[in-house]
Amino acid sequence: MKRRQILLSFALVVTAGASSPAAGRADDAALETEVRKRAAVVEEKLIAWRRDIHEHPELGDQESRTPKLIAEHLKSLKMEVRTKVARTGVVGLLKGGKPGPTIALRADMDALPVQEPPGLPFASKARALYFGREVSVMHACGHDAHSAMLMATAEVLAGMRDDLPGTVVFIFQPAEEGSALFRPSEGRSWGAKLMLEEGLFKELKPAAVFGLHVMPGKSGEISYRTGAAAASSDNLEITVTGKQGHGGMPWNTVDPITTSALVVSGLQTVVSRKANLTESPLVVTVGTINGGTGPNIVPESVAMTGTIRSYDEKARQQAHKDIKLAAEKTAEGAGAKAKVAISPMYDVTVNDAALVERMAPVLKRAADGKVAKAPLAGASEDFSFYAKEVPGLYVFLGVTPDGQDPATAAPNHNPNFFVDETALVVGTRTMSSLAVNFLNSEPKK
Repeated sequence: MKRRQILLSFALVVTAGASSPAAGRADDAALETEVRKRAAVVEEKLIAWRRDIHEHPELGDQESRTPKLIAEHLKSLKMEVRTKVARTGVVGLLKGGKPGPTIALRADMDALPVQEPPGLPFASKARALYFGREVSVMHACGHDAHSAMLMATAEVLAGMRDDLPGTVVFIFQPAEEGSALFRPSEGRSWGAKLMLEEGLFKELKPAAVFGLHVMPGKSGEISYRTGAAAASSDNLEITVTGKQGHGGMPWNTVDPITTSALVVSGLQTVVSRKANLTESPLVVTVGTINGGTGPNIVPESVAMTGTIRSYDEKARQQAHKDIKLAAEKTAEGAGAKAKVAISPMYDVTVNDAALVERMAPVLKRAADGKVAKAPLAGASEDFSFYAKEVPGLYVFLGVTPDGQDPATAAPNHNPNFFVDETALVVGTRTMSSLAVNFLNSEPKK
């Protein structure tokens, strides 16, 4: 009997080591089994949390109900809980029963100024002020799912605290989509950047940070990539000033509207003729143009706003210079003037290569083998600020229902964006498994 026990123990060690380079210890398999069991138990509550948060969305820096719900849940799990972090954020600390490193898990809480169509029994009817203007509010990007999955992960790991070697920091972050109170040009910080400026990582010193985002994709599939995973983001503001006059006598004016059209066209040559697209993609989009008061009046000025996206810091800085030059010189050629302001928003989100390699087997097991390489995301993420401080891994969870082609599914930020809730337990398993494997395999100091 004793010999059989020894052989069985040896088999467990070999199996765990072969399937999990990130773990390397026999008890990882037992921990992952426990994670799977507990995630299944909490699934019903997970979906209820998601629906509750979805029905009551809140804009960035205006979160109040959501943080209260989260804080009460974390306190019920006997965690140390901090509120009003970065104005409206919540941080929970789960200290394991054994000594070990600290890791951070992050979810965002804020919604978007989007009107939700009717249909879901828990559809949002919320309204809020967005820079002083009343708008409809909807979780059109999936942050309701993110918050609910991290709440579920907190419950899973809290039930395993005696076996955890180290500390897990649960970050429920506000204003990932940007503040609804402060514009980029005002120079104020929010979200991840403000949390770091307040000293969150300096105090807690996590060894790694993990995040997850729902996207159109096969339901329950986890996708990820090494290196750049999401774009940097910069706000672009251009004001073209001409000379006002009569629309029937444009020769007596300097028309900022036709000049603005030239500027918009000229900006595209920054992408097609200035950027080395073989090294890094670049996107320059003008999203708004405002000017004029009447059909027969050439206005004094036109204001444009847009966004700049890139995946390389050198290319990003060169694009800033080229955009400014193109706008100013194009306007000058028309006898007008262009004032260009570029406000950096978020940096490139970079997945640490060593961390990706280490955690790849964990992701595969958590998703039951449904893993894929993620394409470069045109979206940006302020998770990038965390990943600049410590090694980070940011993955995507497919939430398109079975039987629907993800390519035809409504994208994030669309009012018809839909989350297949059966995928959420995979996200909970993923975040929980990343935590227990990293803590259990990190060399003890």
